[in-house]
Amino acid sequence: MDAQRTERDERVTPLELFFDLVVVFAFTQVTDLMSDDLTWRGIGRGLLVLAAIWWAWTGYAWLTNALEPEEGRVRAGMFGAMAAMLVVALAVPGAFGGDAVLFGVVYLLVLLLNLVLYAIASTRNPDLLRALLGFAPAAMIGAVLILVAGFVDGSPQTVLWVVGLVVLYGGALIGRMRGLSVSPAHFAERHGLIVIIALGESIIALGVGAEGFSLSAGIISAAVLGVVVVAALWWAYFDVIAVMSQRQLWQTSGAPRARLARDYYSYLHLPMIAGIVLFALGLNTTIEHVDEPLDAVPAVALCGGLALYFLTHVALRLRLVAFIRHTSDERPGWIGPGRVVTFIVMLALIPVTLEVPALASLALVTAVCCALIAWDVIHYREDRAEVRRARP
Repeated sequence: MDAQRTERDERVTPLELFFDLVVVFAFTQVTDLMSDDLTWRGIGRGLLVLAAIWWAWTGYAWLTNALEPEEGRVRAGMFGAMAAMLVVALAVPGAFGGDAVLFGVVYLLVLLLNLVLYAIASTRNPDLLRALLGFAPAAMIGAVLILVAGFVDGSPQTVLWVVGLVVLYGGALIGRMRGLSVSPAHFAERHGLIVIIALGESIIALGVGAEGFSLSAGIISAAVLGVVVVAALWWAYFDVIAVMSQRQLWQTSGAPRARLARDYYSYLHLPMIAGIVLFALGLNTTIEHVDEPLDAVPAVALCGGLALYFLTHVALRLRLVAFIRHTSDERPGWIGPGRVVTFIVMLALIPVTLEVPALASLALVTAVCCALIAWDVIHYREDRAEVRRARP
């Protein structure tokens, strides 16, 4: 049986979900990395590691969009990549310390396995082979730079990480995505599931933060408020944005579809995931100190993470609007002020969180998130119904 996928209405396979379980652990490890070093340096390092993990995951999301992952050699390769990705996750806490070289070696292996599986997919697809030859050098150079960073310390290490990530992400710009195909339903579902995984990491942060404490009224209240915020984040993405993006993928094809998928999912979903991870960090600290004001770093993580999440929604919508205007005569649709206002309010709450108890800060951000959802439901009632009726 041919291991190459056809461009049809594919669903995410159990093996892909199994692979993504490692990503759950990796996200948790990134949060732990930042929790162990609650400084701006620690936050920066955590975000660099998150960007590296995200890019490795996107490589496999694109791969399984082109290949049937449960076929023969591909299945074996996926299991090998899963094992390597687990070691990457285990090395995350020491990615800038004692395990830096280990992280670099295994991360290089993860990307190399991805390219090998792509080579399998391209055996009967010359266009895909040309695309592979275009982005493979950037993938290897970027991973090698991260490996080399493991042999140095301080600023040179950080610089090598940044340059390596720029090379990795820039490689996707080579060739303007010609030769890569996208199955819209599968691609949108895969990224929707990874958003749910990231939101689940916030739930894990609630449980981890509550460990070792008696279940006081404050901790229970914080846990309930945290779940409400996570539910609001889920609603804000899946109610309309996820549906709208999948529909737009269906309405185009070829290289334009691949470029939209690259920008919308591979690039712009990263800051959204980063916002969730930062919120999880702030939530973890809130649970541990419900009666005390947050320090500067966790305060920025709590409010700034949510601000980044909602600002990314604005960027996602703007990307769709630009694409629609460029490719069709269709009216781009609504892009309201709700998320922009929410972004501004979340930033404005940062000074407040430095003065009031952490539980009160969490209550404030919960109220803002709920207000945004209410605004969407009431003000855009007809637009929401129209988008959801047109679900592909």
